[in-house]
Amino acid sequence: MLNFCTLCPRKCRVNRYKQKGICGADYKVRVSNILLHKGEEPPISGKNGAGIIFFSGCPMKCIYCQNMGFSQKGVGKEISIEKLAEAFLTLQENGAETLDLVTATQYVPQVIEALKIAKNKGFNLPVVYNTSSYENVETLNMLEGYIDIYLADIRYTNSMYGEKYSKVKNYWEIAQEAIKEMYRQVGAFSEESKRGIIIRILVLPNNVSGHFKALRFIAELDPKIPVSLMSQYLPHFGAKNDPLIGRKITKAEYMEAVEYMEFLGLNGWIQLDEKDRLTTKAVNFKW
Repeated sequence: MLNFCTLCPRKCRVNRYKQKGICGADYKVRVSNILLHKGEEPPISGKNGAGIIFFSGCPMKCIYCQNMGFSQKGVGKEISIEKLAEAFLTLQENGAETLDLVTATQYVPQVIEALKIAKNKGFNLPVVYNTSSYENVETLNMLEGYIDIYLADIRYTNSMYGEKYSKVKNYWEIAQEAIKEMYRQVGAFSEESKRGIIIRILVLPNNVSGHFKALRFIAELDPKIPVSLMSQYLPHFGAKNDPLIGRKITKAEYMEAVEYMEFLGLNGWIQLDEKDRLTTKAVNFKW
């Protein structure tokens, strides 16, 4: 697969043993951080926090990305597949409630191998695939049986904005098919089973996120899918002077989204206060 990489919808087809793909990754796994994180949705963080692994690189190039250092600038450390499996086990030993894999698309084959190794050594946490939803259905098929929870974003419902602000084509068309595939695999999230899809929507100013359309899509797919409606957008980096997204959202914009979510009969989580963004804790992992 890495000889002719088509893991993400960009399908840049590079030989990642010789050069990096558009995602910024070659064949070696790069990880920027491994920690316990209490800022995810409640059933993912639980009491002790999610065991989160931030992978370096990303198929998308969001101009406002708060993780710009490792998503686009390559900050991180190389880690072998065996060490990655060890990290999964270390997070479990440190009390993590789930294993939260953030932006792992470019490393799916390696992640699967690491999960196999870890499970043979007693790893049994629910595995979360934390994704922008800019995913190939074929790559998601590879993950079936390995992923318990899909934590899937809907970034935009107008692909013009996907191209303008995240440098990808056909975002909405691709995301819809990806979300349908994730839903096929695991259904709507259930706290009892610790399995299913949760959909996140980051509300952007001037409805650039298309959150009303996104909420309708979710309601039509399955109104039991929990929605995490996020208010934390900040105009970082290239978004600072943009006429549409160069400011924070207003309270009125966010509350309109909340009210529409309620009108559609959707449930989930909302952010009404800065304290809703919680803390992280380092774990004792030897690289």
